[in-house]
Amino acid sequence: MHIPYLWQMYLKRLTIFLFLITLCLVTTAQKAILWGKIVRIADGDTVTLLDSLNQQHSIRLHGIDCPERTQDYFQVAKDFTGQFCTNKLVRADVYSYDQYKRAIARVYVDSIELNYALLKSGLAWHFTQFDKTTYYAEAEAEAKMYKRQLWSIPNPIAPWEFRKWKRQQRQNSKAKN
Repeated sequence: MHIPYLWQMYLKRLTIFLFLITLCLVTTAQKAILWGKIVRIADGDTVTLLDSLNQQHSIRLHGIDCPERTQDYFQVAKDFTGQFCTNKLVRADVYSYDQYKRAIARVYVDSIELNYALLKSGLAWHFTQFDKTTYYAEAEAEAKMYKRQLWSIPNPIAPWEFRKWKRQQRQNSKAKN
């Protein structure tokens, strides 16, 4: 008679333990969900969300990198982001925060993901240093294949390479002075 009771207790505890482990895994994958309206577009992959409490959240789009200010297609990517989400209710699934305290997130209008839309439109690079998803890689590959937007120009320079080059230029100019 005691064995079934002990077995029931064991199964109950095991079920609770597995539930808590699952909850922890889900929680670590996604830290928060923000709802609000985009009130500022800094560039193609950085926006400011205003939530219902009138708090502003700076958001960097996860897994992609759009052209920098003086690069080709910078303004096109910025305008695309603006048309996609300005003054619309958006959801931002936050996964982490960067050193500038920006939320790193996937942004959605209705069920359409902005990050993916930028890649597929040829207005962003898949930032494989921070994201390994195949659907982002496939979206970028399709944009390259059809020579969409920035992929229509010969040898486009990835934003991280462009930033590195700009840093080297500043260091070289400081060294000369």
